[in-house]
Amino acid sequence: MPRPSGFAYEAHATGTVHITHHNRPATTLHGDRATRFLTEVTTASVPQLVMARWTGNYKRGNERTARNHPRNRR
Repeated sequence: MPRPSGFAYEAHATGTVHITHHNRPATTLHGDRATRFLTEVTTASVPQLVMARWTGNYKRGNERTARNHPRNRR
């Protein structure tokens, strides 16, 4: 599975963080969640994974189900 890419974030002076994916709005974080996100993304070795996880665009849980579907069996 390829690593996530195309994520970017903007931290504003009001304490709000806007996360985009390929220049489209993905999510907005406020207050404590924004602070925790900024701490995590600045210390991470792969910030793209952190942004993907915070936006919810990361392992939706249906991968195993899809792999076991008769259409996808090899």
